[in-house]
Amino acid sequence: MKLFKKNNAVAIDGPAGSGKSTISRLVAEKLGFFCVDTGAMYRALTLKVMRKNIDFSDEEKIAALSKDMDLILSPPETGSTWMRVVLDGEDISKEIRSLEVTGNVKYVAKIARVRGNLVELQREMVRGLGGAVMEGRDIGTVVLPDAEYKFYVDASFFERVERRFSELKAKGTPTTRKEVEEDLKARDHTDKTREVGALKKADDAVYIDTTDLSIEEVVRVIIGYVKKT
Repeated sequence: MKLFKKNNAVAIDGPAGSGKSTISRLVAEKLGFFCVDTGAMYRALTLKVMRKNIDFSDEEKIAALSKDMDLILSPPETGSTWMRVVLDGEDISKEIRSLEVTGNVKYVAKIARVRGNLVELQREMVRGLGGAVMEGRDIGTVVLPDAEYKFYVDASFFERVERRFSELKAKGTPTTRKEVEEDLKARDHTDKTREVGALKKADDAVYIDTTDLSIEEVVRVIIGYVKKT
């Protein structure tokens, strides 16, 4: 049975720093759809693991924790580009973007049972919606393989480093360009080589190189595809 009716789901995948989170949010706004940031879900779980002082090698405890998450995602507040994330009644939207969480999320995301539990939660979140834009690493291949529209947004490594560095700098997050570069290299390797939910372009996804495109231009391209079909 398909997860969605025709025209109700837009899947946007791509590597870190490709701009997919901002792109997805703007596409959702223009289509009147709800935007689901799957990365925020893994970050929320990572923060919870850290707060409970659970060792990242303890996959059983982390998997159990992922099965019992009171998690709410909602549109960002005015003036913010981050989706509002509420975990167990607490707004953790800013905390999950810290460099420490960013550095640890790979340990959580690679656990097969965790990905299985969160995939079910992701599907449940959008099942009853009139329309949804979901972004991540394996949306078009694993989470929503029946999505009517699939896109894979990419950019050169240099461009992705510059974008992420500028984003963190604008938000006042202390970091260096070298740290961002090393983090993206590590994340690319982890995302592409993990055994489950690896970063991969779906065979039927539209590939968009955003290196020389503005966010607005990419959004127009995606909206154009959706309205054309």
